[in-house]
Amino acid sequence: MTSTDRIAEIWGTRTPYGAGETWPQRVDTRLAEGLVPDDVDRWVPSASLLHSNGDAMDIAVKDGRIVGVRGRAHDRVNHGRLGPKDLFGWQANASPDRLTRPLVRRDGELVECSWEEAMEQVVGRTRELLDEQGSSAVGFYTTGQLFLEEYYTLGLIAHGGIGTNHVDGNTRLCTATAAAALKESFGSDGQPGSYTDVDHADVIALYGHNMAETQTVLWSRVLDRLAGPNPPQIVCVDPRPTPVARAATVHLAPRPGTNVALMNGLLHEIVANGWVDEAYVAAHAVGYEELATRVREYPPEEVARICDVPVGDLRRAARIIGTAERLLSTVLQGFYQSHQATAAAVQVNNVHILRGMLGRPGCGVLQMNGQPSAENTREAGADGDLPGFRNWSNDEHVKDLARVWNVDPLAIPHYSPPTHAMQMIRYAEEGTIRMLWVQGTNPAVSLPELGRVRSVLAQERLFLVVQDIFLSETAQLADVVLPAATWGEKTGTFTNADRTVHLSEKAVDPPGEARPDLDIFIDFAHRLGLRDKDGAPLVKWTDAEGAFEGWKECSRGRPCDYTGLTYDKLRARGGIQWPCTDDQPDGTERIYTDGQFWSAPDYCESYGRDLVTGAPLEPTEYAALNPDGRAILKAAAYFPPHEEPSEEFPLSLITGRTVYHFHTRTKTGRAPQLQAAAPEVWMELSAADAAALDVAEGDLAEVTTPRGSVKARVRVTDIRDGVVFLPFHYGYWDTDDGDEPDGAGRAANELTVTDWDPASKQPIFKTAAARVRKLRHGDGAPAPAPTTAASAPLAVGVRPTAGAVAGTADEDLTGGSR
Repeated sequence: MTSTDRIAEIWGTRTPYGAGETWPQRVDTRLAEGLVPDDVDRWVPSASLLHSNGDAMDIAVKDGRIVGVRGRAHDRVNHGRLGPKDLFGWQANASPDRLTRPLVRRDGELVECSWEEAMEQVVGRTRELLDEQGSSAVGFYTTGQLFLEEYYTLGLIAHGGIGTNHVDGNTRLCTATAAAALKESFGSDGQPGSYTDVDHADVIALYGHNMAETQTVLWSRVLDRLAGPNPPQIVCVDPRPTPVARAATVHLAPRPGTNVALMNGLLHEIVANGWVDEAYVAAHAVGYEELATRVREYPPEEVARICDVPVGDLRRAARIIGTAERLLSTVLQGFYQSHQATAAAVQVNNVHILRGMLGRPGCGVLQMNGQPSAENTREAGADGDLPGFRNWSNDEHVKDLARVWNVDPLAIPHYSPPTHAMQMIRYAEEGTIRMLWVQGTNPAVSLPELGRVRSVLAQERLFLVVQDIFLSETAQLADVVLPAATWGEKTGTFTNADRTVHLSEKAVDPPGEARPDLDIFIDFAHRLGLRDKDGAPLVKWTDAEGAFEGWKECSRGRPCDYTGLTYDKLRARGGIQWPCTDDQPDGTERIYTDGQFWSAPDYCESYGRDLVTGAPLEPTEYAALNPDGRAILKAAAYFPPHEEPSEEFPLSLITGRTVYHFHTRTKTGRAPQLQAAAPEVWMELSAADAAALDVAEGDLAEVTTPRGSVKARVRVTDIRDGVVFLPFHYGYWDTDDGDEPDGAGRAANELTVTDWDPASKQPIFKTAAARVRKLRHGDGAPAPAPTTAASAPLAVGVRPTAGAVAGTADEDLTGGSR
């Protein structure tokens, strides 16, 4: 057992292993100061809430309080490891500013009230709007951090009870393109790969995926492969000098907004050099001729010019990918939140289809998630799609869902595509949506062009309900605030990015009168009098396990089939991957083995969209294209971004994350070690750009786009020239000390554009034109940016980011027996 500063040493101690070997165990533990494991009253099983990796852990409970966490050694996802947000984020649960009673707005102020009064207002306003306007007046905007059981209940209430099409989650901001790309290529959502592909791959390609900071434990797995015999080669596509880039065999740093051109260049080389698995493509794919014709237009020299990358590096990356024997690819926000998002992500799928790299150990695609239960929003229908990956354009799928819910098929809205989040904001702005119920998310900081978003949410004619655990920036604008329980205070399941389902058990009671989200939804449905077609209550369960059993029936026979899972099985086994059925009782490690896809016209979740316009294909068009249910090679031309650098705005702005924070910091900003590691917003510039602007490390500067300005101290890094980076985490709920900028000058999304991908409808956060000007010298003080990862400074003498004693955690490299 050793103690390590896990703020400074993000990924912990190396445990090297070779290709095809089992990843060694290492159990990480963090307890409150002064406590040792023998002091703990009980350990309660759960998994990570503050990222999408699904790290399994036990929650330590003493005297009815959460006092720490430890990794679960035998879980398939993490083999006992935890990341910094896992180790320290649990402290936010006990923050003294937790919401403990409902609030209602009276005379312009939010005041405490009873649950009876709060729910009377919510239900009363819902009834008024349904009577006056109908279901189109009501919208639901949820999170990626609830449990599967809560999403399914919400989807049932919204779609099957109220009948609104206005349902989406903040997963629209982080994972919508993952779902869209999988639907385009394979006819259905569902990740083809598994985290265990890291154990077998000889090449790992990461496209816009800073795994080292967003999924620290998965990066530890990669680092351990790199430290062992026969390490994989790494290809990294990212404009920033991330730890992934520093570990890469080839690092491509393209100009923001040019990802489709880059992918077409890689595909050009794969086709031109004969690296296509022709037998696989002939047997299992459609669309090859169109793709081959398209990528001929993108020779390496032309792509190097468009993307501003060295042509030699482009060719080298293509050769590594094109000659890999076992290729694993991962994709995240650098593609999803950029120009032509779905088109770019689809081209990654195309690489794997062309090379036949699917369904075998080390051969897989992970179109990653950004949130811990983002997969569940998509499965359960809380992102607007129908539950069970049913196709809203397929009348038989709608009838089948109506059978499960025992409602009239006409009661389920399927007359048009589901309303995505940005369109919901527009409808609220226009006055069509008049009630918006927001759960567990903070759009007043996370949505683009915040000046506009705040004005919409603050409208007097919009009845805003916010269900959360803190009085966030969004909650401060609400008419009713409902205090919710969070992780560790309720029971439910959630599913990570490689389809692994974990059960998270209740460890302690929520504070005050806070209630589990599931209880709030069920109470709302009963008060509103929602019934099935036989007059029975629409929501037929009263607890999480009952909701899980209801979901299992909804998932039966669909790609995300949970029918072989039970709470007891998850308690006994830990994480299990869906589909899990009577025929596959141990779950399914990889899908699409032997070229079998879920893309048959009568079974697929989606008929696809035009990647340029977003127009959905008609069922007859899809059936003609893919009558036999094969994988789809979908070509895409490159088009320049809508907003490019100009003389007035010569830089490209991109936003992103840091390893120490999650989303808008409502939790991580209340964990002392995480907040101290990244306390304030900063901006990153290259050395050349900093010199041209006469700014240096720590200087205060202002970055401006056509939509607003943000003031921040400068961190000079190895980021590519012409790019300025801002972390998006920083809102307004806390105050700065000294003379640091505050207020609207902190939030990166003051600057981002109201624009979205035509296919996935995911907002574009990484393609905007900007300028930077110096405000004052930094007087020798560095930027408040971490030194440990992508924001590592070029300047010498900057104090390294560390947690000292307060940031230590224990590591048991024997794996223990847990």
